[in-house]
Amino acid sequence: MNRTAFPAAWPRCVLRSSSAPGSCLTRRQASAATPLAVRLRSIPGIGLLTATALAGFVGDLRRFPSARHFASYLGLTPKEFSSGSRRRLGSISKRGDIYLRTLLIHGARAVQRTCANKTDGRSRWLQALSRRQHKNVATVALANRNARVAWALLQDDKASYQAPQ
Repeated sequence: MNRTAFPAAWPRCVLRSSSAPGSCLTRRQASAATPLAVRLRSIPGIGLLTATALAGFVGDLRRFPSARHFASYLGLTPKEFSSGSRRRLGSISKRGDIYLRTLLIHGARAVQRTCANKTDGRSRWLQALSRRQHKNVATVALANRNARVAWALLQDDKASYQAPQ
């Protein structure tokens, strides 16, 4: 594909506000114009790309009865191989949208790298989990938690993120 066939602003164009030339919004402008994306960006580990991708991809969240269903839809919950009273949890299911799951995991990895010297509730939880489990398991657990918090924020128009103490 020849790149010269596209206008100069094409790589930064995310959303067209009309069919007029130059009516292109960048991802930052689209995020600022969407109150949903602004609220999602208040969650540590969810930045500009993840917030706009979640706001654009998910659509109506009423199709997910719970936050666990939403996290499962993104492929962030473990596979279960249970029988009788024995419960066996495997690796994550990797179902759903690969792009959103990747963004959530990368955001969680960024939070995990910076939580070592913090004393808030989320950082203490993540530090304790990282001592018990492998760092990649802890990263996916934080991504799962971020997806569930995002579901809760998207359910209520007036909800805002409050960091755990």
